[in-house]
Amino acid sequence: MRKVVLNLLAVAFALSITGNSSAQTHNVSGASPHLPRGTAVDINNSEIEALVRKMAAEPVVDQAIRILSVNGEYNLALAVVSRLKTTLKTTPSAVEHSLITEIYHVISGSGTLVTGGMLKDSRQVPPDDETVTILNGPSTEGSSIQNGVSRKIGPGDVVIIPPNTPHWFSEIPAEKIVYLVVRVDPHKVLPAGYIPK
Repeated sequence: MRKVVLNLLAVAFALSITGNSSAQTHNVSGASPHLPRGTAVDINNSEIEALVRKMAAEPVVDQAIRILSVNGEYNLALAVVSRLKTTLKTTPSAVEHSLITEIYHVISGSGTLVTGGMLKDSRQVPPDDETVTILNGPSTEGSSIQNGVSRKIGPGDVVIIPPNTPHWFSEIPAEKIVYLVVRVDPHKVLPAGYIPK
């Protein structure tokens, strides 16, 4: 079920941002338009669960699973993120990404996600940091968010975070929260073909 929901979200969102409306139009001669063909990619739940087990001890782990070129038009990345329960000492930093849209789909656990507003104490993430080169493209971090919108999220919830939107988990009261992230990369800044070693 999670796989179906994720696939539908990724396809719908990717089509909406690329402006691909050919599926909704017909040419004058009445012939069906030729849509680009690609190769479907399967990522088994067992692969995702194995990564989550491997991440168990780290406070925050963001592991890219695949980065794909979709018909040469845009890149799409899939990652799994695990965040342990927060304390005053372990609350993660806030972040925004200038070119990448992220779609979160919560698998387990819960937390309070804050989006929008302004980053407090902001600083650029170094361009050679893995956050930039593999995960999110150019990014800015901050200690927290001021004047953002808070929402509690849990299993099955989906949140779409557009580029230049600060986001931050202000609280993770459960043991941990685990979620899939689909990263839509219309500028092709992430390395297509990436598979973790």
